Amino acid sequence: MSETLTPAIPRPTPGLWTLLREDVDCVFQRDPAARSRFEVITTYPGVHAVLMQRVANRLWRAGLRFPGRFLSWLARLFTNIDIHPGATIGRRFFIDHGAGVVIGETAEIGDDVTLYHGVTLGGTTWNKGKRHPTLGDGVVIGAGAKILGAIVLGDQVRVGANSVVVKDVPAHRTVVGIPGKVVTRLDAVAGDKLGINLDHHLIPDPVGKAIACLMERIETLENRLRERGEPVDGQCSICEADDLCGNQQKTRRHG
Repeated sequence: MSETLTPAIPRPTPGLWTLLREDVDCVFQRDPAARSRFEVITTYPGVHAVLMQRVANRLWRAGLRFPGRFLSWLARLFTNIDIHPGATIGRRFFIDHGAGVVIGETAEIGDDVTLYHGVTLGGTTWNKGKRHPTLGDGVVIGAGAKILGAIVLGDQVRVGANSVVVKDVPAHRTVVGIPGKVVTRLDAVAGDKLGINLDHHLIPDPVGKAIACLMERIETLENRLRERGEPVDGQCSICEADDLCGNQQKTRRHG
């Protein structure tokens, strides 16, 4: 597939009631705890914040800046979710749990995006231009992750919990770490009928993979030493992790 990134998201805006109805309905696709629309509308702070931001954004775009900011402040007061009224948010946006989420003024969010609690879509400059991230469609960002700067995350990108992403990420990648690094590519993502994959916790372990590669290399070198008749003692009498630290502990004792 192409390595190009998802561009900015200028697209037709549906009617406000259509957006609000979709924001409520999408909860049932991504949260098995949701039981009824009444429960979602009355008890989900993430839904409250999004619904209020939709209205605040209409006020903001109409030039009613203070009413938009005031409504945004009320949403933050009642939900602990801070979304600037100038942020551009696509359809079926879901914030799960929601506490501590921050979304900046120039952030652009595609359709079917899911954020978990503690996520920040923040800026890295005081310039008044574009300074917040752009997220493509179907992006899932794990709890506590920070997406910083005027960067682009392509469609279906998944960001692991507590990661810090400061560079562009092409579509269909999984990013983990501080700073965030791409650890896998998923061209065929299994998801629901909308193609949404919430399994952002099923991520590779790059540290474990590196250790496994090192162990394989050590085993190869030890086998070569054995073939040459050299003594190889990989056992460790100090700790239980013989396979990992045997040779290192032996070196320290005799060094």
